[in-house]
Amino acid sequence: MRILFISHSFPPIFGGVERQNYYLSEGLKKHAAVTVIANTKGKWFLPVFLPVTFLRALFLMPSYDVCLVGNGVLAPIAAGLKIFHPGKKFFSVVHGLDITFASKKGLLSKIYKAVNIPSLKKLDRLFMVGNQTIDEAVKIGIAREHCIFIPNGILLDELTIPCSRQDMEKILGINITGKKIILRVGRLVPHKGVHWFIRNVLPKLPDNYFFAAVGGIVSDNAAGDKNDFPICEKAIQELGLQQRAKLIGNIPEPDKLILMNCADLHIGPNIQVPGSMEGFGITAIEGGACGKVILASNLEGLKDAIKDGENGFLVEPGDADAYVKKINELLSDDGFREEFGAKARQYVLDNFSWDNISKKYLEEIQKTIAIKQ
Repeated sequence: MRILFISHSFPPIFGGVERQNYYLSEGLKKHAAVTVIANTKGKWFLPVFLPVTFLRALFLMPSYDVCLVGNGVLAPIAAGLKIFHPGKKFFSVVHGLDITFASKKGLLSKIYKAVNIPSLKKLDRLFMVGNQTIDEAVKIGIAREHCIFIPNGILLDELTIPCSRQDMEKILGINITGKKIILRVGRLVPHKGVHWFIRNVLPKLPDNYFFAAVGGIVSDNAAGDKNDFPICEKAIQELGLQQRAKLIGNIPEPDKLILMNCADLHIGPNIQVPGSMEGFGITAIEGGACGKVILASNLEGLKDAIKDGENGFLVEPGDADAYVKKINELLSDDGFREEFGAKARQYVLDNFSWDNISKKYLEEIQKTIAIKQ
């Protein structure tokens, strides 16, 4: 099968969607002939990338069976190409924000709702990264039978690296002797729950528990989720937690991997925020791949990434006391965390390897082609 894969955001740009698009394209290459057209320069380049890519794809499509776009931003391109190439099949990966952005305030959201959502409906099939994403899509008029849930995946070998606590100490810039390191990886935006955790959970934990939140900082003038970095920093200062918490925005990948492999506990304290959601929770399975325990909110796409008691633990979102209790329980037993971490790694390998996930994409593409012929 010949697949033209188009991504609006691709490494070296940092983020979950970027990694998902890259690894999906690489996984598909093992089973099909795949050509990738990708924006590697960031959102500022989109006004140039989008029209140029449409024209390029318009002339390339006769040589391909299928066009797969990496998220809902590119749906109008795929829908437009479908007009000129009605005999080809067009698909889109759909992340949580691809759906919830339509409900946000502002001119861009209104345009997105008027243009991108109808474009998604015109494609042959939508690959949703979470079941909650499907539920939200149905609310705005996308047929449930038009959607297929396929989770994100990971490459274990690229995530696990040899490192020491001394390496982690250099990155955090503190003496971590006798400390337990709690790590949150992900963009510093409201629904990720970092600000909530700093305000409501961290002050109730023992003084030797150190919290590190690392990930991308959203531009203040970017569309989508707002930047929570400033209010997280303000909360740390107001509560006098400078010696117990650290934020690292846009962290280099090697440093992020050291923290992921050396931290004592990974958390995903997501909260409900209108107009935003966790489409899947890729950092949850990445933590498991590193052999770590993940504690996260029983919310949205995190429920697809974590099976309670198998590769992590779920608590109710916004329940600070439940977080405090479970964190204390987990960090008091080093032996249990090591044993459970090995179990979590195997669970991730069995269920979320990119080789298996990319095969699911290919199988669903083939099924759709067979049905529509």
